[in-house]
Parts: sequence; C-alpha cells; structure tokens
Amino acid sequence: MFKHLSRALRALFTLRWASGRGLVIGLPFAWLAIAFLVPFLIVLRISFAEMDGAGNPFGSLLNYVEGVLTLKIKLANYLFIGSDDLYVLTYLSSLKYAAITTVLCLVIGYPFAYFMARARPTARPILMMLVMLPFWTSFLLRIYAWKGILANHGILNDLLLALGVVAQPLHMMNTPFSLLIGMVYAYLPFMILPLYANLVKMDVRFLEAAADLGATPLQAFWRITVPLSKSGIIAGSMLVFIPAIGEYVIPELLGGPETLMIGHVLWDEFFTNNDWPMASSVTVVVILLILVPMAVFNKYQADQQGRA
Repeated sequence: MFKHLSRALRALFTLRWASGRGLVIGLPFAWLAIAFLVPFLIVLRISFAEMDGAGNPFGSLLNYVEGVLTLKIKLANYLFIGSDDLYVLTYLSSLKYAAITTVLCLVIGYPFAYFMARARPTARPILMMLVMLPFWTSFLLRIYAWKGILANHGILNDLLLALGVVAQPLHMMNTPFSLLIGMVYAYLPFMILPLYANLVKMDVRFLEAAADLGATPLQAFWRITVPLSKSGIIAGSMLVFIPAIGEYVIPELLGGPETLMIGHVLWDEFFTNNDWPMASSVTVVVILLILVPMAVFNKYQADQQGRA
C-alpha cells in the first residue's frame, strides 16, 4: 500500500514540476509572440499588400472568385528597395553609424565598467546610480540639451571663443560629429551596465595567478580580463547596435543631410507619403538585417560551446 502511495505522490510531484516548468518556459515565449511575432506578421502582411482606393493598407491577399481562390502577393516594394540607391545607401549609412556608435560606446564604456567593478563594494551603488541618473530625465530633453551645447553660438563654442582656442565658432551641429555625440551619449549606459555585471563577478584570483607567473598588468588584462568579459561585450554591443540602427529622434534633431538613417525614411514613408506597404517592406528588411546576423552568431556560439 505504501509502495503504491509513494508512486502516486512521485507521479503527482513530477506532473506538478513539469507543469510549473512548462509555465515558466511558456510565459516568455507567449510574451514574445504577442509583443514581437504578431506585430511582425501584421507588418509582413502589409508589405505584400496594395493600398486600395480608400487608402486602406490592409488590402486582401486572398481572393475567391467563381470557385477559384487566388493568392496575390506584391513583391514590387522589395524589388524597388534592392534597386533604388536611396534605400541601399540609407541602409548602409544606418549600419555604419550604428557600428561606429557601438565601437565608441565599447571603447568609452569598458574603462568605466572596469573601474566600477574594481571599486570598493560600498562605492559601487553610488557609481551605478551615476550611470543610471540620465534615465531620470526625459530622453528628448537630454537630446535637446546637446543642441544648446553644440550650436554655433552654444555653450561649447562660447567657451572656446572665450578661451581663445578658436577665432570663430566651429560648425558642429547637423554633422556626423553631432550625430555620433548624441548616439554615444544616449546608448553608453546600455554598454556599461552589461559589462559591469560581467566584470564584477570575475574572479580576481586569475589576475593574481597571472602576476605570479610573470605577466604584466597589460598582458593580464588582454589575456584574462577581456576574454572572460566576452559575454558582457557581446550583450552590450547587441543592446547598443540593434536600437541604434533604427534610431529616429537623434538623427532628426542632431543629424543633417549627410546623416540620413533608415528611421527617417520609415517616418517619411508612413506619415508623409502614406505608403504603408512600402514602409512595411523597409521595416521587414531592417528586421532581417538585424536577425540574420544574430542567428548566424548564435549558431556559431552554440557550435563553439558544443566543441568545448
């Protein structure tokens, strides 16, 4: 009797554990489906449709006439994107500025994160608060502040003129320089936080062992600290690079004609030209430009871990 009872209890426990595990795994997937997959499928459907006479972008792809069901998919928008220089150059420009922003955030953010991780435990919360402090202010106000700093008669030019460093104001606004300044400033915390979370958990005994074996501090940094912080570098780079590709506000406020990015093109297609299928096609291509390299990289990482 007790044997059968124990089996029943074991089976009940296994069932509850399996259902709980399925719930924990299923909730994030359900959230991803609602927040990403469903909107993406809607945008994908619009990209294959045509605007009807009333300006409705949700034209039907399936038509049933006299017992014949036809599927009508419009590929002209994707063909036009691949053949039009404006879109190709805009995609390349977005990728270029996103990559430069990521590299600059890494170069600037790594020393910050390293210093925070090696600071006294009592000082780390204060340093963390300083990194998070800009998020307490409106993003739009912070970007507008850079307009006042970089303008021809802004704070920086007035200071340089007063110090006699320059004879006339420097033209910094509406240039690639002002765009990168705004992008790096806005996304720098997204690089620092993952790096700090990774570096603060690193075992410093590895560095002590390297020093005992005769390695210089620089050699220990490149051969131990940097490889061990690879996951933080990858996470921070993803958090910066992905949203930087589709950035709209910063290029609109700080950039100029030479800094055209895909976010501005999307805005024009959606709200100026009112061409939702074309705008949706541009959006799908942007998503593919992001997801395909990420999928290839994740597969490479999985293969490397499998070999290890």
